Amino acid sequence: MSEPAHKEQGGNPDQVDHGEPMEPQEHAAPQPAAAEPGYATQDAAHTEADAPAMTPETPPYEEPVYMEPETQHVPVEPQQAAADPMAYQADAAPVHQATGNMHETAAVPAGVIAGDMDNVRPVPRVSIQAFCETQGVANTLEAAAQDRRMAKTHTKVQMGGVPAAVDFYQTATTPNLILVESRLGGMELIGQLENLAEVCDEGTNVVVIGHNNDVQLYRELISRGVGEYLVAPISMAEVMEIISTLFVNPESEPLGNSVAFIGSKGGVGSSTVAHNVAWAISSKYESDVILTDLDLPFGTANMDFDQDPAQGVAEAVFSSDRIDDTFLDRLLAKCSDHLSLLAAPSTLDREYDFEANDFMQLLEVAQRGTPNVIIDLPHMWTGWIRQIVESVDKLVITATPDLASLRNTKNLVDTLKELRPNDEKPLLVINQCNVPKRPEISVADFTGPLDLEPTIVIPFEPAIFGLAANNGQMISEADPKHEIGNSFDLLAQALTGRREIQPEQQKQSVGSLLSRLRRKKSA
Repeated sequence: MSEPAHKEQGGNPDQVDHGEPMEPQEHAAPQPAAAEPGYATQDAAHTEADAPAMTPETPPYEEPVYMEPETQHVPVEPQQAAADPMAYQADAAPVHQATGNMHETAAVPAGVIAGDMDNVRPVPRVSIQAFCETQGVANTLEAAAQDRRMAKTHTKVQMGGVPAAVDFYQTATTPNLILVESRLGGMELIGQLENLAEVCDEGTNVVVIGHNNDVQLYRELISRGVGEYLVAPISMAEVMEIISTLFVNPESEPLGNSVAFIGSKGGVGSSTVAHNVAWAISSKYESDVILTDLDLPFGTANMDFDQDPAQGVAEAVFSSDRIDDTFLDRLLAKCSDHLSLLAAPSTLDREYDFEANDFMQLLEVAQRGTPNVIIDLPHMWTGWIRQIVESVDKLVITATPDLASLRNTKNLVDTLKELRPNDEKPLLVINQCNVPKRPEISVADFTGPLDLEPTIVIPFEPAIFGLAANNGQMISEADPKHEIGNSFDLLAQALTGRREIQPEQQKQSVGSLLSRLRRKKSA
């Protein structure tokens, strides 16, 4: 809001410093009520020609069936608010608090709309407080706060709407963003927001979630300094997109795609799969890749690529306070034109104990400068591995067709459903199939309990894998025509969404076209 009043600063321990508000983003105006409900965005400069014509009678927005009846707000004395800021809630309605770095995440509640989450950008470190009137909107905001893309935010969701927010900020400092829900429209809503503006600090962004798809109301709110006006029902994707629009520089480059590879147990070949896929992405699609070997004591990426770098991932993680693009470039070993390696030291001269977030700064810097970051995880389960698994864009599980591997894969898949409820399922690689004289679980029996089909199935081929490992090569280098190399290409395609155009296919297509033209000419 644009004009805050001077007030005593209260004790909000979760307050995060915020700088100048960003310029309003230009968006399309909302459609009339006859259109499908959605959210509307538009720059502060508006003209009558910008908006579609409104019908004289706009039918009111109907609440979705999952929303609970409105809860009455019970005012609380300012002294009580200062002592217990979260006491402002609607008639003993529960206060919901979701911290981005919490590990306890639940499945998306019934009635919550996820939306298209594929292109949602991560939200920076900001503080957010929401005041809702309906349980449906509160559930959506809670679910969004628990998503990995909002891992850096500190979000609180409570009931009471705009009146509760006005009472709350009488003595408490305002966060970076306030989300308020209101069923009111017209001057009633504007009057409540004017009261909220009087208690807001300078630089605070306010987003209103309303139930009236009214273009004139939208224009009036934007002109008065409201950051955005969303029309319920809202989706998680809409909420995160709006927050990103307010706090992320639109000119900044998007973060690169991060993919983590983890094995269901030791010796299943997860590292070999990760290295070959990194090579396939860099060579087949000529896309830059950083391969990060996080098995610090026993990593093999340096041997697989015939590299012996003096520095690598250990220097990066132990100096995370000074990691930036320049420092990272000095640590990378060049394996090819488009593939760089952040190698593990592979020594036992120190102990490698890390906190949960020790690797996050390194991976974020790598993603800022490279479109593809491949993360080779060791087979263990620690706080920092769980944090990486929870935060990466995609995950690949490599397993062998045996009982122990099936049990561990099932545990991983179930855990990922809780950690990443809004993301796609992990990709599954079944490796070392058809080992002579070894009883195995069939692919169908292995995938049945997982409800997950394998992306690729790799047969047991010790000759080609042994040759490649001893020569410091990838499978496609050791034997370009081997079928297993094609399997890695298929997995690379599934992870990147890209398809390589083979020169042979191009020649064949041109040849067949010329032959058809000759036949037509002779006819």
